[in-house]
Amino acid sequence: MAEAPSDTEIARRVAESFDKQGFMTTLGARLLRVAPGEVEIELPVGPQVSQQHGFVHAGAVAAIADSACGYAALTRMPAGVGVLTAEFKINLLAPAAGERLIARGRVVKAGRTLTLALAEVFAVRDGAEKLCAVLTATCMAVGGREGVSD
Repeated sequence: MAEAPSDTEIARRVAESFDKQGFMTTLGARLLRVAPGEVEIELPVGPQVSQQHGFVHAGAVAAIADSACGYAALTRMPAGVGVLTAEFKINLLAPAAGERLIARGRVVKAGRTLTLALAEVFAVRDGAEKLCAVLTATCMAVGGREGVSD
């Protein structure tokens, strides 16, 4: 049986993959925390991610929540195995407004092929957090496919 990767190795693997995501770079998102089964992503709020009413666009909210779920799932995968989102559902609970958003993703149930993950997105204003969205995602483990790995 293969030895489980260390928390440091898991964090390095996720950070290297996250750094390859052009969309997260375009949004200005950054990785805050990685632990086995958990990932946090931060998005600074500004005009580049806003919609017409001044709130963060739902697409940006969904993007960081999806990535938080996917990377949480990746922390549970063996080396060389990638993760792709098969589906997600988002509930927008309140306008995303504040100085920044934090998406906290966690694995609910990890399987060999499918992993269920959940992300909560919080709008942060003056240090106070307000839950603004919840996303559930089904993530699929993909191994041995060209172009898809950790």
